[in-house]
Amino acid sequence: MSERPRLTVLSGPSGVGKSTVVAHMRAAHPEVWLSVSATTRKPRPGERDGVQYHFVDDDIFDKLIANGELLEWAVFAGNRYGTPRAAVQEKLDAGEPVLLEIDLQGARQVRESMPDAQLVFLAPPSWEELVRRLTGRGTESAEVIEERLQQARVELAAESEFDTTLVNTSVEDVAAELLALLHVV
Repeated sequence: MSERPRLTVLSGPSGVGKSTVVAHMRAAHPEVWLSVSATTRKPRPGERDGVQYHFVDDDIFDKLIANGELLEWAVFAGNRYGTPRAAVQEKLDAGEPVLLEIDLQGARQVRESMPDAQLVFLAPPSWEELVRRLTGRGTESAEVIEERLQQARVELAAESEFDTTLVNTSVEDVAAELLALLHVV
């Protein structure tokens, strides 16, 4: 009998490359199901409801929280984001590997609501590299960058709360390690 898939949560500081690693992994293994979050944020150009996010208004988000329909939720940059519980449970019950790519706050909530989840921390090769990535985007003000760096310090300090740490020295290597943790390889 093969091991029943566990929910795997990928978290780590902003700028560490979570989205890049997940995109690389799913290009090679589209069978890994990545949960689609609900958000109160308005869609950006090119984003489609149900693909990048489930776009909902504040009233619907309030109902999702009140009815316990979110595995975790958080406020980020003035918008709320959350993971719909039913879809995650459905995939796990079907024996499919499920991956969540969420922030530290969300990872802590998942640990509370699904204690058997596997929490994976994606760490930068060094603090200097993380600073370079966060400042290299060139799209944010000095204040926003400083805010992100402060948050990154907090997030890096939480690494010991996770079951496994992967260091993002190579997107290909980390994607392969993540697939092994998901029992997909």
